[in-house]
Amino acid sequence: MSTVKVLNMAGAEVGTVELNDAIFGIEPNEAVVHEVVKNHLANCRQGTQSALTRAEVSGGGRKPWRQKGTGHARQGSTRAPQWTHGGIVFAPKPRSYRYVLNKKVRRLALKSVLSAKAAEGSLVVIDAIKQDAIKTASFRKFLDAVKVEGKAVVVTPAVDQIIVKSARNIPGVLTTPANQLNVYDILNAKFLVVDQAALSKIEEVYA
Repeated sequence: MSTVKVLNMAGAEVGTVELNDAIFGIEPNEAVVHEVVKNHLANCRQGTQSALTRAEVSGGGRKPWRQKGTGHARQGSTRAPQWTHGGIVFAPKPRSYRYVLNKKVRRLALKSVLSAKAAEGSLVVIDAIKQDAIKTASFRKFLDAVKVEGKAVVVTPAVDQIIVKSARNIPGVLTTPANQLNVYDILNAKFLVVDQAALSKIEEVYA
């Protein structure tokens, strides 16, 4: 098992913790991670695009000119697709892009990105992430103390509204409870900052 330092919120080392190799020490499966990210982005799509077909565009009820003898091509409606203001061929309509992946696939992808973060040295373990009041400046000071810059996912044991509200105005910083880890968010972040209690919960659930 590999070990990582445990820091406090002031950035001082207060101990070490062993990481479970079944979660933080596997060979990342890039194909599975790609599938899960693609699934996540598809499920995020609103699917509200819409356009009108020739049957739905107003007007065009009368044949614009007689069938023969005008020198023009025959036309049945001024709302056919080749006309200005005409309908759209195969017009897009609202639809859901959502689809489901197997649970084992999603778990393997999550273990892959967690292992990748641990291998990169981008996993930061904190003994306890706590604040007495909602204060963005204090949370920013904490991130600076533990040398976390840029995009980061902060993982807490449970939803902590003080932490959530303190971090939400910091660009690129997301907070999430341990039971709602997201492969896309972890992959998109430079650092994974984990409360030690949340780390135990992750190992308990996914080992």
